Amino acid sequence: MSRPLRIGFIGAGANTRSKHLPGFKEIPGVALAAVCNRSNESGQKVAHEFEIPVVTTDWRDIIESPLIDAVCIGTWPNLHAELTIAALRAGKHVLTEARMARNLAEAEIMHAEAQRHPQLVAQIVPAPMSLAFDATIIQLINQGVLGTLREVLVTCTNSTQAESAVISGWRQDSELSGKNTLALGIYYEMTLRWLGRGVSTLTAEAAIFTPHRKNAQGEVSKMTIPESITVLGRYADAARFLAHFSSVELTPPRNEIRLNGSRAGLRLDFIANQLWLSEAAGPERLIEILPEQRGAWRVEVDFIASIRDGRPVTLTDFPTGVNYMRFTEAVWDSWNTQGRWLKV
Repeated sequence: MSRPLRIGFIGAGANTRSKHLPGFKEIPGVALAAVCNRSNESGQKVAHEFEIPVVTTDWRDIIESPLIDAVCIGTWPNLHAELTIAALRAGKHVLTEARMARNLAEAEIMHAEAQRHPQLVAQIVPAPMSLAFDATIIQLINQGVLGTLREVLVTCTNSTQAESAVISGWRQDSELSGKNTLALGIYYEMTLRWLGRGVSTLTAEAAIFTPHRKNAQGEVSKMTIPESITVLGRYADAARFLAHFSSVELTPPRNEIRLNGSRAGLRLDFIANQLWLSEAAGPERLIEILPEQRGAWRVEVDFIASIRDGRPVTLTDFPTGVNYMRFTEAVWDSWNTQGRWLKV
């Protein structure tokens, strides 16, 4: 604590500007030391807004700098593995954006490298949507309110790619996004958080309705990442998992996770931001989240606490990231092999 803990930022996109930069700036004893963006102009804008003294367009300047203690990676998934490994080898703590990597192989390499540096903190930005409800959901499950778990139902639909004229972004570019498909990993991560386990087998079916799209530069590219995907899975205890993700739904969007047990069911409505409980097929009742159980965004605070105090990373550690990347890859492999059932 004799000097500030100095953070370098690689990739200052929307989430970094709205969450990480202001979050770290508010923590006493933390300095926003440097920022790297693809263009000097964009980097200078960020530096001016957040009073960052060093701007560069080469990420090596940040990772190799002896004046940087930790690195916040806000790039697309294609760079997560390379930057994480380089930062850890340079002796720097790492916070990387979600979608841990492009694929399972990259995620496993990241995890292996982190294990070689147990003195360094390696953290992934967690799925944020359920933070306010996580403690309550976990408590209800552990208290046996649901009884025996029977079904996990995940639904996330919108119309962002319904029109063929919509240009493709990085999420539709397999070179940048890899095998990450729609919001698969983020929603699966939330179920892992609540249940403490994932599916053991799965099958998947998917569709690409617009096989070619223009990108922001006007270039036409072949689309390889699904616009709609459905996953059916089984847990080791025979509970069922069913997920449907779509970016071509023209009816009102749906966004929820349901847990159905032998005694009761839970429904987390992300659109209304409400948690509902139905017992013995009775009417739904709204669950009021107690103030002491209501979680919130603490990514930056938790990252610094892990560095300073040695607190274990919980949201989200690299083993969890590997777990959801294993699921994401199994889904990808299944739909690419005509829905073959696969072990996860």
